[in-house]
Amino acid sequence: MELALKPDLAPALERWQAFWNKDIIRRPAAVVTAPKEGASRVPGPRYPSRPDDDFDAILDQVEASLASVYFAGEAMPRYEPCFGPDQLAAFVGARLDYSPDSSGTSWSVPFVESWEQVLPLRLGGHSWLRFLEFHRKAGLRAKGRWIVCTPDLHSNFDWLVAIREPARLCMDLIDTPELIERAMANVRVLYREVYNAVYDAAGMAAQGTSCWLPYYCQGRFCTVQCDFSCLLSPEQFNRVVLPALAEECEFLDHSVYHYDGKTCLQHFDAITGIQALDGIQWTPTAGGPPMVEWLDLLKQFQATGKHVFVTCTPDELKSVYHRALKPNLVLYNVGCKNEREADELLRWLERNT
Repeated sequence: MELALKPDLAPALERWQAFWNKDIIRRPAAVVTAPKEGASRVPGPRYPSRPDDDFDAILDQVEASLASVYFAGEAMPRYEPCFGPDQLAAFVGARLDYSPDSSGTSWSVPFVESWEQVLPLRLGGHSWLRFLEFHRKAGLRAKGRWIVCTPDLHSNFDWLVAIREPARLCMDLIDTPELIERAMANVRVLYREVYNAVYDAAGMAAQGTSCWLPYYCQGRFCTVQCDFSCLLSPEQFNRVVLPALAEECEFLDHSVYHYDGKTCLQHFDAITGIQALDGIQWTPTAGGPPMVEWLDLLKQFQATGKHVFVTCTPDELKSVYHRALKPNLVLYNVGCKNEREADELLRWLERNT
């Protein structure tokens, strides 16, 4: 395997393998990026893309943007074709809305009025076909140069939330739990269909996988999550959601849980108890304490055998995180001012591990 935008690929692959084995090679795994010397910084394309966008023009901008970045350590050149966080809903019939007032996301328009009338859900429609076309084009352009990321899959119960108004779905759990179990069984199957179709369309088997988080795996990787778990009781979560999450992790070669906010901490034991889950990406509650104030929680995640994902500055890494966290159970994500700072940070880690 070769990547033209990652000349030091071989040692990076060795460290990624060690990372997934909960081991290290002289230092913790670190995704470190900086502006590339002698190159003008080119921003990436608008996020998210839309089904009727010009994918060739988007990929032109992707390649220009990637060429302006220095990928140090375990950082991999990568891009995620994406229609927004609720794109799965569009693949089974929902409409996606975009707003110029909030251009960094999209929303699905719930359409389920009766579960009996829509089950079983099936993949199809314009958005789904265009999504596959986007990945086919990206796979051809990326071959031997960069990595096409797996999609941001807000699956399992979040998928149902996106097609049925949240308050109504909560009532469904109480009034017609058997229908929700049928719907969950349905989307659990569709999850694998979506992943396999995209994996094949982009030719990911040849170059491995990443996702919206800057991990890399030579097999099948993705984040897993259930953001709506903050509104589910432990009993509801364990009965309806946990089996689906465990199944997703077992389907993948490696996985990381996107843990979104303190209101979901009631499910700590259930989530960290998923044997096939590799790690946790903790997202502090919006408006709450910054990441550095969650150090004790990161240690608790590590104590369960899961690795943690830490985005930080070089100074925070040296003065806070590296002093406190187990080096074999952490992935650092650091942006540096220039190539020299990036290289020096990696050397510092080697000297101090």
